[in-house]
Amino acid sequence: MAIPYILGFNVKPASISGLGEVTFTDGTNDVTPNQLQCEAYGYTYNRATGTCSTFRYNTNLNRSFSNLTNKTYGSANSTETGTNNTLIMGDNNTVKGFSRNGVVSGDGNEIENGINNAKISGVMGKAIRQGEDVLGGSSYGIGAGYTQSSKIQLNIKTTDATATKMEVQDITDSFITLQTNSILGFDIYLTKLETGGTAGTLTNFSYVEHKGAVRCDNAGVITIYSYSTTTIANDGVVGTMSVVDSTVGGVPSVSVQVTDRANVNNLWTATAYLHELRTNIPFE
Repeated sequence: MAIPYILGFNVKPASISGLGEVTFTDGTNDVTPNQLQCEAYGYTYNRATGTCSTFRYNTNLNRSFSNLTNKTYGSANSTETGTNNTLIMGDNNTVKGFSRNGVVSGDGNEIENGINNAKISGVMGKAIRQGEDVLGGSSYGIGAGYTQSSKIQLNIKTTDATATKMEVQDITDSFITLQTNSILGFDIYLTKLETGGTAGTLTNFSYVEHKGAVRCDNAGVITIYSYSTTTIANDGVVGTMSVVDSTVGGVPSVSVQVTDRANVNNLWTATAYLHELRTNIPFE
């Protein structure tokens, strides 16, 4: 039986070699999956070799295994196939397939397909980003994810003056996913630390706050409104940052893009506080 596409992805597993390496397809051609795609389907990604590997899931076996590694307390909670190491406390909560290491407390919350290391509390919150910490705000009773706030972490390393998008949880091509028909306010705290390079100075740093909002319409078209950037502290060059469109595979998203000088090695890390309001009325 063919493996179906997970919502939001335009590739899926096609075959597994005798050594356990997974090849994906876009429906026409064989492709090598990135880390986000690999792990969304429950496989293991090797960043050193850029390969995806595991075994094929047997639905009945995997459900049995999931029941052993997941714990639920309350009524009408569910964990779908491929969910592992997840704790649910409350009622009417759902963890979609191929997710792991989640913690959910409250009522009517949801962790989306392939989202790992997420935490949700409150009412009708929805985790759609890797490692997201969500507080649900009841969502007008429409469904999970319509009113909520959350926090995520982004990281990247740079060695030159190339503008580079930061990645959520340091996962390749993992960015700040957007919901359609939504307004996403953001307050981002960004730290840059120089670690070397011929033009770098060890321990020089900057700490910057950036505020703004993003509008995502019914077709996934993004408009970014950047309001202010404030340097809170620095020793040496601050560098530059901006919020940019980082849509991948038709899934609307934004990311923090950073730039510094040539021949400077930098570690960048950002904590993004997100304030999300979605509607079931289509934006045009």
